[in-house]
Amino acid sequence: MIIGVPKEIKANENRVALQPVGAELLIQRGHKVLVEKSAGVGSGFADDLYVKAGAEICSTAAEVFKRAEMIIKVKEPLPQEYPLIKKGQILFTYFHFASSEDLTRAMMKSGAVCIAYETMQKPDGSLPLLVPMSEVAGRMATQEGAKYLERTHGGRGLLLGGVPGVAPGEVVILGGGVVGINAAKMAAGLGAHVTILDINLERLRYLDDIMPANVDTLASNPENIRQMIAKADLLIGAVLIPGAKAPHLVTRDMLKLMKPGSVIVDVAVDQGGCIETCKPTTHADPTFVVEGVLHYCVANMPGAVPYTSTIALTNATLPYGVEIADKGYVRAARENKEILLGINVIDGKVTYQGVSDAFNLPHTPIEKVLG
Repeated sequence: MIIGVPKEIKANENRVALQPVGAELLIQRGHKVLVEKSAGVGSGFADDLYVKAGAEICSTAAEVFKRAEMIIKVKEPLPQEYPLIKKGQILFTYFHFASSEDLTRAMMKSGAVCIAYETMQKPDGSLPLLVPMSEVAGRMATQEGAKYLERTHGGRGLLLGGVPGVAPGEVVILGGGVVGINAAKMAAGLGAHVTILDINLERLRYLDDIMPANVDTLASNPENIRQMIAKADLLIGAVLIPGAKAPHLVTRDMLKLMKPGSVIVDVAVDQGGCIETCKPTTHADPTFVVEGVLHYCVANMPGAVPYTSTIALTNATLPYGVEIADKGYVRAARENKEILLGINVIDGKVTYQGVSDAFNLPHTPIEKVLG
């Protein structure tokens, strides 16, 4: 199979979908790898490293898309890439379809096979290709939140960990999954007082067992959320419903309960956000203020630490990419349910229920498409 790796064009996105060693492994298995010029530079991987691995460097994205049977990316295609996508071409990347009807309809129109990292799911319910970036984003959420609490960045001028004689900051985390637990680890390590809210009591029991003494757990409901955001210096949105739009747990009216200069970091923004007032921002212009509360809603947070993120991501994606390349997507999906669950759009049909529900589109079971 011919595998193409275009350069990411989303604002300030420096990750790349394949390391040189990944290209080497695919080539050893008889595949051909095309890499757009400078695709890996932002992550610290120069073109000559891909050439040494046996890959071919292409001067334009158009050439990569034209020749490749499978495109491996990090972020969803942007409008300028839509015309490059061919019918029957496999696209393997983060799509987050439920947050964009335009993207969904564009991929339906293209006739491509869209395999989404974020909906691939193991039998135990875990999301293997979301975990590494959720770990990065969760840790970054606290790091960025602490930074924007500084007065020079628009916050209320609070040191998250406090100092002797001065109380630490209050961090409230909505969701106790991978993002939430990593955000809590960082915040607790800084010395903040942390409260994690979740609807899953078993998860809360687990977190209560493993977290340090400065982390509390609380059942998530509207009243508890209202009480906690009134105390919060930093509110982190870490809610995920796989493949579907995130619920708005914090409304605009509820923001009036928060302290002026407090900070929100909504990691769920690429799935629509769990705070109503959130909208996607970029690393170049990451924040805005609503009701006196500073919002940080960068949709590709791990792109700011591309060396770490690229290695973490490709460690997880490469085995699936190899399987799809070796077997073709039909056989790979039939033999590996995790890949089957990753197929969201194929030949103009929406095959993932959460995406269909988000935009009231017809749903076609993937088993019916594959036969």
